[in-house]
Formats: sequence, structure tokens, C-alpha cells
Amino acid sequence: MERTLDTSTVVEDTPVDTSPGPWAQRAALVGASVLLANCATQPAGQGISLQRDGQTYTSAHTSEEAARFVLQAQFSASDADLAAVKRLGYAGWLAQQFAAPLGQTGWDWLEARGYGVIANDTRYFDHFYPGDYMVWNQLITAPDPVRKRLALALSEYFVVSLTGLDFGWRSHAMADYWDTLVRGALGNFRDLLEAVSLHPAMGHYLSTKGNQKENPATGRVPDENYAREVMQLFTIGLVQLNPDGSEKRDAAGNRLETYTQSDVTQLARVFTGYDFDQRQNVVVMFDAESKRKVGNTFFAKKPMALTPNRHSDLAVQFLGTQIAANTSASAALKAALDTLFHHPNVGPFFARQMIQRLVTSNPSPAYIGRVASVFADNGAGVRGDLRAVFAAILLDNEARAPEGLTHPQFGHLREPMLRLVQWARTFGASSAQGSWKIPDLSNPATQLGQSPLRSPSVFNYFRPGYVPPSTPMAAAGSVAPEFQIVSESTVAGYLNYMQNVIRNGIYVNDPDLPNNVSNSKNPKNGYDIKASYVNELALVLDPKALLARLNLLMCAGQLPAKLLAQMADALNTQPLNATSSADKRLDRVSAAVLMVMAAPQYLVQK
Repeated sequence: MERTLDTSTVVEDTPVDTSPGPWAQRAALVGASVLLANCATQPAGQGISLQRDGQTYTSAHTSEEAARFVLQAQFSASDADLAAVKRLGYAGWLAQQFAAPLGQTGWDWLEARGYGVIANDTRYFDHFYPGDYMVWNQLITAPDPVRKRLALALSEYFVVSLTGLDFGWRSHAMADYWDTLVRGALGNFRDLLEAVSLHPAMGHYLSTKGNQKENPATGRVPDENYAREVMQLFTIGLVQLNPDGSEKRDAAGNRLETYTQSDVTQLARVFTGYDFDQRQNVVVMFDAESKRKVGNTFFAKKPMALTPNRHSDLAVQFLGTQIAANTSASAALKAALDTLFHHPNVGPFFARQMIQRLVTSNPSPAYIGRVASVFADNGAGVRGDLRAVFAAILLDNEARAPEGLTHPQFGHLREPMLRLVQWARTFGASSAQGSWKIPDLSNPATQLGQSPLRSPSVFNYFRPGYVPPSTPMAAAGSVAPEFQIVSESTVAGYLNYMQNVIRNGIYVNDPDLPNNVSNSKNPKNGYDIKASYVNELALVLDPKALLARLNLLMCAGQLPAKLLAQMADALNTQPLNATSSADKRLDRVSAAVLMVMAAPQYLVQK
């Protein structure tokens, strides 16, 4: 399949002061074209099994093995990470990371930056951008990257999108929702399910907020949005599953549905009567001329509160569970969530999607089954222990076995937002003013085509079962979820955006101010967020050594020798020596990073 990229018109949001050179960009475009052509036509299967009887992979014998593990478990790898993994073993290192203290919460970061202030000139309560800055800061700077990586995976499962929130203090609500996922990432699925269900951000996003009981006189019925999605997306899915994630069939070979419309209608009664908890609300008039009033932020981090007379008292029958009429709202909610939590589908349904986010798009049924069994029982009789589940995903033989490196069906496409976070963490990016003004980067033509907590719908950026059409993958029934947001336009947009970011950093308006729009007469606009490249610049005169370092930390050593030689030749077309300027040295490092981040072996993580 031949694809060409039209880069004759490049739209830039910010000025480009220096380019790594057209030769580097051409190399990057060629690499990306190969990705689209090759990955969409790989031989495909229904999943692979790398498990061998009695085989276990408990420790990293090489830096490459350590890097591969670390890059699945968190956003980036460092020399210190690799040394620690080799010293502690996979399980020991992971346990140490699980025990790391929580960093600053997203909520507290917003407050520390002044985003909770009520003022007419800033009106932070009406803006989305503080939420974008918050989550990028969390992903790039947090001292507990494993927990943050797991929270990001959960954010693509329990989806709430900042784009879909249009109430006051939406960024604060989104920050606390993120914090909820961070806290729950190593907790219990049942607890997280309830916290998600009652969160004000979810309440607004999927219509639980303000949902009222039936009224026969007016024909009003409870809103069914959350009742449907909590089953379809957050717990049991559409089709009954075996413990290994395979679909159950009837005698005629038809798939068996998990729920009916009646189940949705009945369950919707449970989610009535809830609304924002405004009991600590303090209204402030901040604009006397327009008489605009706004309350404080407290409701945005408190579970929704119940108004009893708005809650349905009717009996509920769904999925074989009966909740009697006049049952209290709290008891009804507990019964409903317990029913969903204990459904046999939840383990394999959740396991498959978390494996897809962290390890591989097409896990074998055996891999899913092993993780699902840990979901069912962590070994101590506890169901839903997420710490145990995520450990099982990352430590499984199928994730660790070297065969995955050469199997064409193993691995997954790195999500664009993960590539930017990896770049920032790997090369010591910092915000000179501490503002971290990285905006929504969802524009597919000029940016990444993806941004954290900015899914276009509750169905995430892509579907777990997406198959690139008209490819051998489609014929074989294999999936490639992340390819749903890949096109010629997004590939070119990613490369053009990253070329500027890698070389110059991220352009920011008035980085010393929280405001997104500058009101100052002398703005300090510029590249506030930059990578340091300290270790890379030390190797700049030796292209092979420079590329070897990038290959290890970015790709776990998976770039082939022939490609590395071609990259080194490209870098040597612009010779450097001990007297070369700082700009020339930075040009070479930037070109090397860009070529690596465009290579198919980088973009497809194995």
C-alpha cells in the first residue's frame, strides 16, 4: 500500500526559529510513510501466546530488556531506571514504584498557580485551558510516573473529556477527576467504579447530574445515558465473555448479549436524584456591571449529593438482580454497583483493554485469562485489586518474553500524547516560569491529533476493536486501536509539530502569568518549555554513540543496525568539530531525536 505525505503547506501555531534541516525532515517523513505502509499490512492473527511451560522472565539481563519493561510501565526510561531494574528485578522495581508517595495533585497545582481566583479579567471558572496545563504538568513532572501512567490508561477506560464539560470550574472538576484516577489506580476496581459514578465531572458528562425520577403526569423518565455506558464501557461490555475474553456463543453460533434495553431502563432509576453538592457554596459577585455571580470550587471535588425526593422509589430488576421498591438510594447504588462488579465479564473486559494500553493490541486469550484470574482473586481472596492486576499485566510472560520483539502481531502503536511526554521526560524538559502552558494538542493537521483528557467522545480516541479497513489485519480479524486516529494528515501534523518542539521547545504566551491570553503591554512570549539534552549534547561529536543512547532510552534498543547506520550518515552530512557553535550542536541532537521519533520501530512499541 503506497501512501504519500503532502507537506508543501505547513501550518505553524508558533514561529520556527531554527530547523534541523530538510534532510532530517525527509528522513522522518520516509520513516513515517513506511510505518503507514508496513504496519497496516503486517501478517496478522487472532493474538499470540508467548507462554512456555515453566518459563518465567523475572529480571533484566541487559539494559535493552530493562528499558523495554520500563517503557511499558511508565512514560520514559533513564539510566537510573535501567540500573534499578537490573538490580531489583522486574517485580522488585515495580513494587518500589507502587510504594512511591503521591506527588502534588492536579487540584493543588491549579490552586498553587492561582486558577481558583474569582476575577473579572481572568474568569478561570469559564475556561478549559487550566485543565490542559494541569494534566500535561502532571504527566511530565510527577515523581510517581508509574502511577500516572496507569491513571492515564484508566482515563481512556473511564472516559470523561474536558471538551464535553461546560459548567463553571470545569478545569477544577477535571483536575479532581484525574486525581481520583491517580488515587484509585492502585486501589480496588469497585471503589474506583463508585468514585467515578458519583464524581461531578462524570455526572455532567454522562447526565447523572440533575437526573430525576419518573413523572407519569409529564411523561418524564430517568435519563439512561450513564446506565447504558456504565455497562457497555465501564464494566461488562456488549457481549458475554469467557474468562479468557473470547465471546460466548449460542448453539447457532450467535453472540450472546450481556444486557437488554429493559436492563438499561431499570438501572437508570438507580442513578436519579444526584446533583452537584453545593452545601459549601459561597457565591461571590465579581462583576458589578453585569451582576455576574459565581460560586467557589468546593463542589468540583465532592461526590454528587442526593436530593431524596428526586430519586426513584420504583423497584429495579437488571442483570438478574432485584432491588425492592422504596430501597434507599445508597443501598440501591451499592446493590447496582456490586452487581456490575461481580459480573464475570468485568475481569476479561477490563484486562484486555488495559493490556492494549500498556503492552499489546492483540493479547492472546491465555494472557487475558491470566490477568482476568488475578482480577477475580489477587491470591488473597480479594476481587478487583488493581495493584495486582497491573502487576500481572506488566510481569506476564507474554509481556516479557523476547519472542514479542520479532512477532509481527505483538506490540502497539505509541499514542501521540505519550510520545510528547516521553520526549519531555527523557530529555529533561522544564518550564522556565513553571507555567507548563501546553494547550489542547488535538488538532490533527498541525499538532499531535491527541491530547490527554480530551477524548472526542465517551468512546475514547479510538475503539479497542478498531481494525484498519481493507488490510490483511481486517481479513485476519486482528485489531489496531490507535490506528483509528492515524492518517496521512496526522502523520505529517505530528512530524511538523515535533520538529519544532524538539529543536526549539514549546512556544508560550506570557509564561510568567497564569492567564492564557496576555493583557500585558510587554509580553514575554517565547519558548518557555525546553529540553536540556545535557547527556545528548555530551555525545554530539559521535553520531553513533548519540544514536545508540537514543535507541536505548527511546526504543529499548529496537532500531535495526541498518537504519542506525543510515541515520548516522545523515547526521554526518553536516560535520561538527570541537569548535562548532552551540546552535549547530543542538541542530544535530534535534535531528537525531526527530529521526528516531519518526522511525517505525519507535512508533510501534514492542
